[in-house]
Amino acid sequence: MTPTSSSHSTVSEPQPLVNEPALTVGSTLVLADLHIGIEHELALSGINIPSQVDRRIDRALRYLATTNAQRVVLLGDVKHTISKTSALERHDIPHFLRSLAECVPVDILPGNHDAGIEYWLPRDSRFRIEIHPSKGCSIHGAGLVHGHTWPSTDLLHCDYVIMGHNHPIVRMADPLGHVSSKPVWIRTRFVESVFRERYPEIDDYVNPRVIIMPAFNELVGGIAFNEASYETLLGPLFSNRAIALEKAQAYLLDGTYLGTVEQLRGIAPSHRTSRRTQSSRKKNEHRARD
Repeated sequence: MTPTSSSHSTVSEPQPLVNEPALTVGSTLVLADLHIGIEHELALSGINIPSQVDRRIDRALRYLATTNAQRVVLLGDVKHTISKTSALERHDIPHFLRSLAECVPVDILPGNHDAGIEYWLPRDSRFRIEIHPSKGCSIHGAGLVHGHTWPSTDLLHCDYVIMGHNHPIVRMADPLGHVSSKPVWIRTRFVESVFRERYPEIDDYVNPRVIIMPAFNELVGGIAFNEASYETLLGPLFSNRAIALEKAQAYLLDGTYLGTVEQLRGIAPSHRTSRRTQSSRKKNEHRARD
């Protein structure tokens, strides 16, 4: 993986895996938000789940086999705890990385949970594992960054920027009040004016297509984009309104297009609750008049 080139002749269209929270860019498999060791935190909350690392290794190796990928990128938050590292992580992180690196080279784009990740890499020169700057890098014309920092301006010359960090989901409520949550892919664009104000030196801005990946780890939960705002979504790109939110498109893991965030707000549980509250108030007002 190298810094972005100004040439777009080698651009590869990112290809999500059907029904899986993973995609490929060319011959590279990309996974985001692994949160290895989350079972320790759950145990502290009284939820006892044995380590799922072997299952996640099996999934990742299955992805490699089915896609014939020659490299894997871990798009941040490989580990779960932030301020320290649990005993479970000290065992599971090297085990996971070694299992992948025995098959293909591994690249890590550190996330906000990954402080000290370099201490838990397998100590064997046979394993090709590289840690990249948190501001991102590119491969096959696509920029890769976790999403908890402003990206390198080099990524603004890419056709795609792929990130994680927010674990996107959509929450839906039916007319009977049943609520379901589904992990989704988010496709959107950056807001060019915000980047030009922050980086006046930008000249060759190509308006990258932005893909926000669902979390690889199914235990981490997510943020419902159709109930979220710029203030509640994570990272400086959202807090500074540098990503188009309302027109962002949501897709289920099977590829089904759900609609834009703006459209999906209408089926959010919070929206239906608000409508019921307003309806109840109107009925009470009518009764009071009568």
